[in-house]
Amino acid sequence: MAHKKIAVLVAGSWGTALSRVLADNGHSVTLWTRKEAQANEINQERRNEKFLPGAKLPEGITATTVMADAVKEAEAVLFVAPSSAMREVARQAASYLHKDALVIHATKGFESDSLKRMSTVLAEELGRSEEQIVVLSGPSHAEEVINRHPTTIVVASKEIACAEAAQDLFMNESYFRVYTNPDLIGVETAGAIKNIIALGAGLSDGLGFGDNAKAALITRGLAEIARLGAAMGANPLTFAGLAGVGDLIVTCTSQHSRNWRAGSMLAQGLPLAEVLERMGMVVEGVRTTKAAHALAGNHDVEMPITDQLYAVLFEGKSPEKAVGALMGRVRTHEIEEIASTAQEKWFKG
Repeated sequence: MAHKKIAVLVAGSWGTALSRVLADNGHSVTLWTRKEAQANEINQERRNEKFLPGAKLPEGITATTVMADAVKEAEAVLFVAPSSAMREVARQAASYLHKDALVIHATKGFESDSLKRMSTVLAEELGRSEEQIVVLSGPSHAEEVINRHPTTIVVASKEIACAEAAQDLFMNESYFRVYTNPDLIGVETAGAIKNIIALGAGLSDGLGFGDNAKAALITRGLAEIARLGAAMGANPLTFAGLAGVGDLIVTCTSQHSRNWRAGSMLAQGLPLAEVLERMGMVVEGVRTTKAAHALAGNHDVEMPITDQLYAVLFEGKSPEKAVGALMGRVRTHEIEEIASTAQEKWFKG
């Protein structure tokens, strides 16, 4: 495979870890950051200590604060900005982006105000068709990828050629395996909403509950993800794959997870503002809870775990009362129809 010039926007933990994968695969990577001190640290010391302490970065990564230097000649651009900053970063990059450049994003969240998926935001700002956008998602902690631990993810696009082009960029035989998937909506929705369930898992652990509670939370959380995803047009089978149950498990069971850590601190009685200040990095699950709560209402989808976490985060409800509300819900059957329209679309042709 020919080596390519790739821009990665921005230099957080996940952007930096994915830059290592690309550099290990022989590509020339330019990592964009707003902060000159961070760019100097990456270029001179080969480190990004705030986000990935102790990790040594390969020589194939160069950092810059100049958007044009990163994007202008790039054959592929990987957007890893927080969901709240994605539109602004895309807007800055748009005028430098080559018309044939491959556009990929690896951000798990919705735009708070519009409730749009990240591929929609990118398509609007870059003047592209959403079908040309690729999303990279799946069970993957930056702290493990940067150390070359075996990781398997999925790249999704409505255009299979775009997904396969992204697969070629990232896949290697030593530690990073990549599958393709045509279900852009499902992969994006799963990646975003699993952060809500991870907040709940951290909260459960912080309250001292055991494995029984966490297993129930993960299982019923997956049902919520699938219900909303199907209502938005996703293939229900996607949620049984890497972007669905795979990412949900890793995010709910690991202390690497920012969302898990934030939930655990909330259970200790810390107010949300203090939790976010202590984290020092974006906790996507907080914004996503607000967005998913609104999306559930728009699509008339029942999401009880999301509803209770919304009440804890934004309405002052105690975690203990939220658990009581979930346990005291009306009796129901476990096996539910996700969405009759989705079943008709995907299983009946």
